[in-house]
Amino acid sequence: MIKKAFGIVFIMWLFVLSYTYISRTSGAPAELNNLRQTAITLAIEKVSPAVVGINVTQLKKQRTGTFGIDPFWGNFFPQTRTYKVESLGSGVVISSDGYIVTNAHVVEDAYEIIVTFAGGHQAEGELVGTDKLTDIALIKVDGEDHPYAEMGDSEDLMVGEWAIALGNPLGLFNVGYMPTATVGIISGLHMDFGQKGSGQVYQNMIQTDASINPGNSGGPLVNALGEVIGINTFIMTGQGYSTGSIGIGFAIPIGRVKTIADELKQYGKIERNFVTGVQVQAINSYLQKYLRLPTANGVIVTDIEKYSSGEKSGLEIGDIILQVEDQDVNSRDDIIRVIDEHFHKVGDIVKLKVLREGKTLDLQLELAERK
Repeated sequence: MIKKAFGIVFIMWLFVLSYTYISRTSGAPAELNNLRQTAITLAIEKVSPAVVGINVTQLKKQRTGTFGIDPFWGNFFPQTRTYKVESLGSGVVISSDGYIVTNAHVVEDAYEIIVTFAGGHQAEGELVGTDKLTDIALIKVDGEDHPYAEMGDSEDLMVGEWAIALGNPLGLFNVGYMPTATVGIISGLHMDFGQKGSGQVYQNMIQTDASINPGNSGGPLVNALGEVIGINTFIMTGQGYSTGSIGIGFAIPIGRVKTIADELKQYGKIERNFVTGVQVQAINSYLQKYLRLPTANGVIVTDIEKYSSGEKSGLEIGDIILQVEDQDVNSRDDIIRVIDEHFHKVGDIVKLKVLREGKTLDLQLELAERK
């Protein structure tokens, strides 16, 4: 009887042990997969369908150095040849009806724009508009049911939080037909570079150490929630801006991108060709002495057009403009630079600090449309 009972217990123990072993081994892959899935992988999975590769064809003209003969007049004239230049970049779809944001320098002088979607489908892109100052462009493709990315809040970022760069570095999108991803953190915020020689103004930029390379320009910088927080734009390297990433990249904050994209969608351009009707001259030591001016700082107003926004602002000939938008100015170029670095456009109001007869005045100057 005892032996029989012991045998039953032993068989039950073997059954439980076998069941536990089978359950654990069969469930291990699922548990491991759950461990592999993170906020980063989920964010990449969420945004990737909205990321596109952009291939641009530009038409360039070049003088050949030889001369042809005009068949009618017999004159010699320099010959030129037209050739195609291929370039590439990235973009991100921001609405289901096919609007795509990228960098203006990606589509500059574009003759043809081909957009490649995840999976390899291609479509011709129409350039809706560009704003060179902010380096933002808007493209449109046909269709009404495109996957699109969710926009985040670039004013609510923390140094040290995760950052994911998605895009088409070195044309790899056209190899796997999916955006490639690099991961890092937000390294810095509110990085101001002012105006570059090429005309763009890079202010309030987001710095990241997520690897960004040629071809990533125009692609999204994403947070761990799968929200687009910036548009990847340029990198710094040990040799300027031409070689590979060393972990110092910069993105335009998405708040500015949304503002510019909305205006491009509505008007096709950002009107920055303003006039004020005011002429100014820098003050040097000779002019200060000759006019008995109290300071050599600022610029002196030498002429104001009648009925202009300058006249309406209350400016008078002889006024000394000391500051524009709370920044010191000492030349006309300083004024233009300050206006550009604040991304002002036609219709905006600019603050002036003016010295008149020993008193300082605060005036407001409208940037009027050029007729």
